[in-house]
Amino acid sequence: MESVKLGAMTLLNRIVMAPMTRNRAQPGNVAGINAATYYAQRASAGLIVTESIQVSPAGQSYPATPGLHSEAQVKGWRTVARSVHAAGGLIVAQLCHGGRISHPLIQPGGATPLAPSAIKPDGQIFGPDWKKHDYVKPEALDEAGIAAIIAEFAAAAENARAAGFDGVEIHAGNGYLIDQFLCEGSNRRDDAYGGAPENRVRFLAEVAEAVSNVMGADRTGVRVSPWNAFNDMSDSAPEKLFPVAGKALARFGLAYLHVIEPVGTKKPLARKIADTAQTKLIVNSGYDGKTAIKALESGGADAVSFAKHFIANPDLPSRLAWDLPLAEADRATYYGGGGKGYTDYPAYQPDEPIEPAEPVEPAEPPEPVESGSPE
Repeated sequence: MESVKLGAMTLLNRIVMAPMTRNRAQPGNVAGINAATYYAQRASAGLIVTESIQVSPAGQSYPATPGLHSEAQVKGWRTVARSVHAAGGLIVAQLCHGGRISHPLIQPGGATPLAPSAIKPDGQIFGPDWKKHDYVKPEALDEAGIAAIIAEFAAAAENARAAGFDGVEIHAGNGYLIDQFLCEGSNRRDDAYGGAPENRVRFLAEVAEAVSNVMGADRTGVRVSPWNAFNDMSDSAPEKLFPVAGKALARFGLAYLHVIEPVGTKKPLARKIADTAQTKLIVNSGYDGKTAIKALESGGADAVSFAKHFIANPDLPSRLAWDLPLAEADRATYYGGGGKGYTDYPAYQPDEPIEPAEPVEPAEPPEPVESGSPE
C-alpha cells in the first residue's frame, strides 16, 4: 500500500488503527503486558492510535482505563511502544481528559467532575463497581483550573516522549472535556472561553500549543467529531464552529487532523476542517475497504482509520489489500476482561496460496454507520 507522511512520521500504509477503549488497564491504571501484545499484533497498521489515556487522575472517565501521569504508567507504556517498534510499527498516545463524563466514584477523593459549565449530561456511566450510575452535575472550571489542566496535558506529552511514543493525539471529540468547551450545548460560559466560536475553540488551541511545545507540532495530531452526539453533545452550527477550530490550529503546523465523520455524510466537513488547519486528514467512521479506497483516491482523505475491524483482524491492512474475508469481533468481550477477545484473534490463515484480487471500481458509499468505537 502507498505510504504517506504525517508531519515527522512516515506511515508505510494509509490504514490507521483508531483509538478504542478496552478497559483492560492493570492496577494503578497501568498498561500491562497484555496491552503490549495487543498493540504489537496490530503493528502492520500505518499508524496505531492508542486507546484514550487520561492525563490526570481527575481526567478518568471509566474503570480500568490507562493513564500517563505516573512513573509506573510511563514504564508500562514504554513496554508497549518498544513492542510495537520491534514489530515495525508506529504508535501515538491519545491524550484525553473526560471532564463531566465521569463520576465521584471514579474521581480522586470522591470529587465532583470538572467541566466548562455546570451542566449535567443525560444518561449513566459505569462506575468502578461495573454498575451504571446517573451522571452528576459537574463543577464549572475557573481560569486557574483551566490552566492547571493545560499543564496536565503538557506533562502527559512529556511522559509520552519518555515512554518512546512516536507522537501524541489530542482527543477533542466524543463529548470529553475539550469537546465540551467546543460545543455550545455543554459550554455556557461568558468569559474568554465561551460564547462565540472563536472563544470556545480557545481551550483546544491552548492545549495544542502546550502539547506541541513538548512533543513537537509535527508529531502532534488532533481528533474531533463534528457530528457526534455521543455523551449528550450538541451544537447548533458545527459547520461554522469546526472550521474556526481548524483556523485556530493552523499556526502550529500539526501532523494531522483525525475527523470522525460517518461515510456518506450529506454535508461533509472533514476535508474543509483539515485544509483550514493546513494539515493532513485522517477520516473515521463506517469505512470498509472499498469506501476507504474511494476516499483516498478522490483526495477526500490522506489516511483512513478503522476501529472495530482491528479488534478481530490484527492483520487488517493485509486483509484489505488482498480483499480477504474479515473476522467479526465478539461484542461481549469489547470491554474489560483478559486476553479473550483481546489478544487471541489470529491473523488470516489461508488453506492455500491466495492470488491477488482483481481490481474493482470503488462502490458508492453505504448509509452512515457508527465506527463501533466509544472513543
